Amino acid sequence: MASRPDRAGRYTLRFEDGSTMRLYRQTVEDFGLYTGMELEEDELERLRIAAGEMSAKMRAVRIVSASSVSKSDLERRLIQKGENPEQAANAVQWMEDLNLLDDWQTAQQLVSRCIAKGYGIARAKQALYEKRIPREYWEEALEDYPDQTDAIVSFLRSRLGDEPDDRTVKRAVDALLRRGHGYGQIRQALRLLEQEEFLEEQYG
Repeated sequence: MASRPDRAGRYTLRFEDGSTMRLYRQTVEDFGLYTGMELEEDELERLRIAAGEMSAKMRAVRIVSASSVSKSDLERRLIQKGENPEQAANAVQWMEDLNLLDDWQTAQQLVSRCIAKGYGIARAKQALYEKRIPREYWEEALEDYPDQTDAIVSFLRSRLGDEPDDRTVKRAVDALLRRGHGYGQIRQALRLLEQEEFLEEQYG
């Protein structure tokens, strides 16, 4: 067995037939493994199961630490990374039992992040959908979504400058649409910036 862990904190267990197994320290300690130790077939099977369970848990911790995810999204990502589906589901339940995973809180975090970035409500809904947040949490998370007119005006001012041409304005409008803002709000902001005539010509 390798004396030092890899970057993920796993030790490499090498068998006589040349095959290997990567284990976290807790699994090594739980089984009392040491160099030269012989394992019966049933012990080896239990070790494989334990190694898979710990792998799924540790990967779940890394994913949740890096980004906001829902239970469904986390399970999907674990399976995509090669974890056993049953062990992935168990890891998600383990995270939830430790209060490290909460779909309602994740929904609130996603919406707050979209607001902070000046995104429109459509972009926030897209974020909730992509993260597989259950629909039952959408309405409450979005109910106090603020009017984004000021954010749109600020964005347009940063993009348009003093004398923008039609192409510059079109690019700015398209960018706002991609950010989840609706035509009505963009129209209002352009009116404030005296660009309403261009919007009527290009977007009807």
